[in-house]
Amino acid sequence: MKSFIFYFLKSHLFYLLLIPIISCNNSKELVSANGWKLIWNDEFSNNGLPDSLKWDYDVGGHGWGNNEKQFYLKKSLDNSYVADGRLHIVALKRDFENLHYTSAKLITYKKLALQYGKIEVMAKLPRGKGNWPAIWMLPESLKKNEEQWPLCGEIDIMEHVGKDSNVVHTSLHTALYNHINGTQITHFDTLQNVFDTFHKYGVEWTEKAITFFIDDKLYFTSAKGQDGRLTNNEGWPFDKPYYLILNLAIGGNWGGEIDDTIFPNEMQIDFVRVYQKN
Repeated sequence: MKSFIFYFLKSHLFYLLLIPIISCNNSKELVSANGWKLIWNDEFSNNGLPDSLKWDYDVGGHGWGNNEKQFYLKKSLDNSYVADGRLHIVALKRDFENLHYTSAKLITYKKLALQYGKIEVMAKLPRGKGNWPAIWMLPESLKKNEEQWPLCGEIDIMEHVGKDSNVVHTSLHTALYNHINGTQITHFDTLQNVFDTFHKYGVEWTEKAITFFIDDKLYFTSAKGQDGRLTNNEGWPFDKPYYLILNLAIGGNWGGEIDDTIFPNEMQIDFVRVYQKN
């Protein structure tokens, strides 16, 4: 009897070891509802600079097309760091080159590119006039100088300006439909307390539509060709790989007048999760 048990355990050792692996995979699948599978995430569990395997930076202070007043710095622990399980993107009143504010703009270019999928970002927004936090996406074609804005397209998952407290915007920008022409595809609404409470800002992007969610509730949908809009690249440039951007801008055309008493000013990110359909 003992020899039989020994033989059974030895011959089935591989399957016995596999049991916890299967259970782990099943638990991960539970995170992704309705057929979405988790493919990339950052839970911000390590302290220090953001994970260089997942994030890079845009750097500069040229206004970024919006007359913004901050200089984005790279690998500055004063402006972007991970602590207590959260990413902190911090704007400071600090002179740098010819500007008077510094901040950070994190990007996943060359780290993560997505063509269709689902993104969830749990974030707490900064308070005060002059700040302009954003969670958004641009295509790789822009970075590669294959297209210019707005022909390349832009997906704004969340934008908020401090002068308009608790009003959250989602938008799509294209060559034909953009904010310069006043024809952007957009929606905005008031949330309860975006400053002291984390909210989950999400987008589901398919070949047929882009749908925005806040706290898992449907917020806004734009379908390809909706309301007679053109479906070519000038009207719907959302059939190519995009990368993710997290940043905190200061002032500018939309951010407006800056209240210098708000600094240091920060956006906190609890997690970023990216899914694709199984």
